[in-house]
This record gives sequence, structure tokens and C-alpha cells, in this order.
Amino acid sequence: MSRLFSPVYKRHWVQQKSRLCSPVYKRHWVQQKSRLFSPVYKRHWVQQKSCLFSPVYKRHWVQQKSRFCLVWINEVFFSLSAGSQLNTQLEGWLSQAQSTVSPARAIIAPHAGYSYCGACAAHAYKQIDPSVTRRVFILGPSHHVPLSRCALSSAEVYKTPLYDLRIDQEVYADLWKTGMFERMSLQTDEDEHSIEMHLPYTAKAMESHKDELSIVPVLVGSLSESKEQHYGKLLSRYLADSSNLFIISSDFCHWGQRFRYTYYDEALGEIHRSIEHLDKMGMGIIETLDPMSFTNYLKKYHNTICGRHPIGVLLNAVSELRKSGTEMNFSFLNYAQSSQCRNWQDSSVSYAAGALLVH
Repeated sequence: MSRLFSPVYKRHWVQQKSRLCSPVYKRHWVQQKSRLFSPVYKRHWVQQKSCLFSPVYKRHWVQQKSRFCLVWINEVFFSLSAGSQLNTQLEGWLSQAQSTVSPARAIIAPHAGYSYCGACAAHAYKQIDPSVTRRVFILGPSHHVPLSRCALSSAEVYKTPLYDLRIDQEVYADLWKTGMFERMSLQTDEDEHSIEMHLPYTAKAMESHKDELSIVPVLVGSLSESKEQHYGKLLSRYLADSSNLFIISSDFCHWGQRFRYTYYDEALGEIHRSIEHLDKMGMGIIETLDPMSFTNYLKKYHNTICGRHPIGVLLNAVSELRKSGTEMNFSFLNYAQSSQCRNWQDSSVSYAAGALLVH
């Protein structure tokens, strides 16, 4: 099995056949200082001090043969297995990508399960220069809770199988003082994968300077055009700092009846070619760095780009910096689809990886 212990795959493990361990991670990777394994054992471990196995395994282990990996409760073995396998996987993808737009000031990368989009995301992460970057902003869309503004995490540290990522409390304090941010609950933080999926890649890309690294996770709600402008203006001063990197978390077209989106231009041939054309039309507009053109594109085609608001915030931040003469350009480096749709029963999600370079 690959990806045996990677906690980052949360909801994506549920969607994949090889989901051996996902329930373990539902709650504990975001902010559980000493309870590394408590979500699995929930109340059993707290209430049953001496009966090591009986409460939890009474029914689970007899009835669920496929969850054998939970037998290894030895903390060292568990942690090393997770980190080693994930590290090997990330190294493999990064070794196949080229550094062509480095050092990136911002990247757009997908947040699906790594078996679907890990190779695509590597093309964006390859553009990061860890010798320059000291702080990483991660802007992810809210999938599970209605949010009309942006929200900050309640955690101080995000755990990954590679190493812990420290949240920059000084920047958080400055953002909080603006009155433009909410605090997301721990439950919201744990449930949301759009930020979580970028944590291991961030850790891997920055591992040579991990002791100097801090992160600034921001959950982005369904922002109006004016709010995208306000947040873009606010964050533009951080984007202007060469020691900061912005990661914009987004998948592209979610096509199929299960997504309630079936736009299809028959003139382009098979459905997957129509999807690719639609996505690349949007990608081309993003490369112009014009927020209004991107907004108009979304209004016209309603493409289901889940990170459209984080992208909008980035484009508005770039627009603000351009007013002072800062030169920038954005290039997409890779595009992929989870599968190729050929009939109306099919479905797919698209992924794109790109980088922003400041001259």
C-alpha cells in the first residue's frame, strides 16, 4: 500500500479504495499536543487505563480485518512509517518537475488526494526557493461552513508526518486587529482539507530551512467582488515582501451530475476536451492577472473552480502592487484531470499548477 499513514488525506481517503487509516486522523493532526492517537481510541483510552486493547478492539478488530494497521500502536513506529512513506512520495513527484519560475512569490496548486493531484502540485512546489522564503500564507476555500469573510485558525501548530508547522502568531495578531477576520472553530479547521492538503508539500519544500519557517493559514469564504478587493489590498503588503510566499489552494472544473455542472461544448469533441478548453480559458485569464476579467469569466461560464475566491484575492493583491509599478507575471506549468469524461454518467475534477514571479 502507498500512503498508509498520511493524515492529510482525511476526506480523500474516504473516496479511495485504499483508505486503511483515515478515521485515525479525523481530529488529531490539527491541534492535539499530546493525544497523538486519541481520536482512534476516543473515550476508551481515557477511561480504560489498563485494558490496552479490549474496549477499542472489542468489535472493530474482530469485524474489520482491513484496519489491521491500527495494531501498531507503538508511537515511534507509527510516526516513522507515516513520515517515511510520505517523504518518499513527495520526493518522487518533485524530482520529475522542473524549476522554471523560481523563486515564486505565489503558487496555485490543487488540494485533492495526492494520488490524483500530487504529481500536478509538484510543478508548483518546485518553484519555491527555501533559501528566500521564511513565511508561507496558505489561502484555502471553505468547503463545509458558510463564510462571508476570511477566518483564522485557533491552532498554534499544525502537525504533519514530516515535522510540525508553526503558525505565525504575530501576523495573526496584526490580521485580527483589522476586524476583517473571524476565528474558525477547531471542528471547522479539522474538517477543511483545502489548507490541510498543502501542509506536507509545504513542509517538504521548506525542509532545508524548517527552523526558520512559519505559516499563516487563512480560510477564505464566499467573498463578494468588493471583499476580494479589500482582502487583496490588505494582503498586498505581505505579497510585496520577498520573504513571503502565498499558496493559493484550488482545484479547477468539477464536472458531472454529482457536481451539478455539465457544461459541454460539443464542437470541441469529447467531454474531457471541452472541460480542458474551459479550464485553460480560465487559466489564460488568470495569467493576465486581471481580477475583473476572471470575475467576468466565472459569471459567464460558472466554472466550478472551488478556489475562485482565494484566486480573486491574489489577483486583487497583484493589482494593488502593480499600481506602484511592481512587475509580475504568472505562468501555469501543469494541468491534469482525475479522469477523462466521455459520457454523461462520468465525472472528473481538474487540477492546475502555476507560479507568480515578481521581477
